Amino acid sequence: MSAKPSVLVIINPISGGTNKNSFIQLMEEAYREQPGALRIFLTDGENDKDRLTDLLNEFKPERIFVAGGDGTIKLVTEITKGAYPLGLFPMGSANGLAENLNLPPTLDQQLQVAMGHKFQPMDCIAIDQELCLHISDLGLNAELIRNYEEGTLRGKLGYFIQSIPTLIQSDFPFSFKIHLNNTTIHRKGILVAVANAKRYGTGATINPKAEIDDGQFEVLIFKKFHIPELLRTFQEGYQPDSTFIEIFRTSQVTIECEKAIPFQIDGEYRGERNSMSAYISPIQLRIAIP
Repeated sequence: MSAKPSVLVIINPISGGTNKNSFIQLMEEAYREQPGALRIFLTDGENDKDRLTDLLNEFKPERIFVAGGDGTIKLVTEITKGAYPLGLFPMGSANGLAENLNLPPTLDQQLQVAMGHKFQPMDCIAIDQELCLHISDLGLNAELIRNYEEGTLRGKLGYFIQSIPTLIQSDFPFSFKIHLNNTTIHRKGILVAVANAKRYGTGATINPKAEIDDGQFEVLIFKKFHIPELLRTFQEGYQPDSTFIEIFRTSQVTIECEKAIPFQIDGEYRGERNSMSAYISPIQLRIAIP
């Protein structure tokens, strides 16, 4: 049997509200004959960056596996700057990045992918000095995420349950001034998104022509709230209607709002703000894919 690559497995034990013991057992069994090539690290929110940096300097793995949601992947990226190939085991609430990589559904299949030799390069976006892995936005979706985080029900059902009060209470449309590609445009809409990916973690396709390694990202302006069109974003092969979504491709953008409105990055609420700037980060990831 050929030797497996040395691996540091980083696990967020509370992500997605799921127990990670079966995953830990799977990894330990996979490395039963090579125990020295496996290290397992559990995040706890206490000096994770410092502890992980020390462990990487000591262990020097060939790969890193991440079991958690987008926040855990972002933590690893901020520390490693893309220096290690990543294997992903989506175990967060929505798993937005994994949703865009078409990873298989079972742990055994995901382990085969993570151990494989097919990798997808992926750009990252820097938003006001914070990394964005797939989608950030200002407006209605960020407001939904805020309400979701304040609720108790997790997963896609939790997002659905919070959608009704969000729509009732929201003050959309919002007014935006968008500076990109040496021009300034003025728009009103329910949200403006900065996206390097095709889909939200809920599975809704908003940016079907996205290329995650082309050195650019898309700015998407959702012009109005239209339930039939929103439902169509969950259909296979969805193509946006230009009367619903306006799309611009760029490598940098500044967005200004008339007033402070909800803002999110990769499914995590970041408060209200009236401006944001985004550009392609020099960090590029390599992620194992099927």
